[in-house]
Amino acid sequence: MTDGGGTDDGMTDGIADGGGTHGGMADGGGTHGMADSGGTDPDAAAPSPGGPPPLLLRLLRSRTARAVTAAGLVGALLGAGTVAWRTDTLPLLSSAPCWGAFDDALTTQVFGDLETSAETQRLRTDPRARVASYGQCRVTSYQDDGRAARQLTVRVHELSGTSRTAAKAWTDDFLQPGMVAMGNGLPGMASGARAWLALPQSCTGEPDLLATPTVVDLTMGEADIGAMQEYERKDRRALSAAAVAVTNKVLRERGCSGTYSAPERTDTVVAWDDTDPAALCGIKGLRLPTGYRERLPRTRVGPDGGAARVCEAGSSYPPGELRLTTVVDPVLAHVFALEASHGGTPLRGGQGPGPGGFGAIDVTRGVYVASCQTGDVVFLVERLKDIGDAKARETNLVRSLLPRYVEAEAERIGCGPIRLTLPDLV
Repeated sequence: MTDGGGTDDGMTDGIADGGGTHGGMADGGGTHGMADSGGTDPDAAAPSPGGPPPLLLRLLRSRTARAVTAAGLVGALLGAGTVAWRTDTLPLLSSAPCWGAFDDALTTQVFGDLETSAETQRLRTDPRARVASYGQCRVTSYQDDGRAARQLTVRVHELSGTSRTAAKAWTDDFLQPGMVAMGNGLPGMASGARAWLALPQSCTGEPDLLATPTVVDLTMGEADIGAMQEYERKDRRALSAAAVAVTNKVLRERGCSGTYSAPERTDTVVAWDDTDPAALCGIKGLRLPTGYRERLPRTRVGPDGGAARVCEAGSSYPPGELRLTTVVDPVLAHVFALEASHGGTPLRGGQGPGPGGFGAIDVTRGVYVASCQTGDVVFLVERLKDIGDAKARETNLVRSLLPRYVEAEAERIGCGPIRLTLPDLV
């Protein structure tokens, strides 16, 4: 068969579709890692190249953005020519942004000594689920000349298990090779530009077999921009700390007991290395077809220990052209359920003693969900760009890799044996 061609949300009142996960908690439901509590987004409403309006600076220019009344801020922002939110989504009356989670110490860790301003949408209960919270916050730092330096966007939302588009947008952004586990049993991952942390299901509502996580996710600048390792580590520590601080604040706002522990410090940085065509992504026996090797000379493999292990192959500069993902968190795995059910030609596990499962495949993506002993596990192979020579593209790359990838990864994580049967046509 012929191989086919290959967000950062603005601060609006509409929140993307998005339930909870496990781990990282003591007192208040969960497992461990919890103590008893007793770059600028180009699509966001950013300041003009000459800096924010003078009136806005006079209102907000301080160590952190100081609260004013909602009505007063509406008039001030509109008078300064700045787009404002609806009155009922304007900043809470708090001296610290993001629902009070950002104190001066955390603001300094994330933004250094730069002055900051913040916009915070109030936390709400999702009217559809009546349990999951949602809200957004945006913090911008400014240089001495008034120009924006960095911008951090924080969202609280339930991940979507009912929208393939929304699910793919989130997983593309927050499941990347450069992201590593936060440690201390925290159910989340972080890089120097992205971080996410799931709320425990005990807090978000009654656990459900098909529940998807409610997460706090943080975005700062472009993902995987190839920053120097020292900056990657520094920014990753800052975003991990911010994710824990905001999540703990959300837990308190919801009246949930317990708080997440501080993230562990890790020096792991995921770097590009030469591709081993006989053991793609470090998986013994997973061979890269000959016609694709010249276009995929470099590989980077995320570490184990987190909710997902992600490998990407391509050139020496991201993003890559091929991505292989194994999601071992059983609640996060539910985000892929719709795609695995209706995302292409159906897949079924072969006959044998291994776990059952289901999946789907098309010319660019193949996803399989297996019912492992630890819960649902997702195996995903996706071709991000049109790659390979004309001869190679006579055979679909996803079809070539998916069966062996599922088999080898299932064996590696103790979920096998799985023998995947492919349909005659994709």
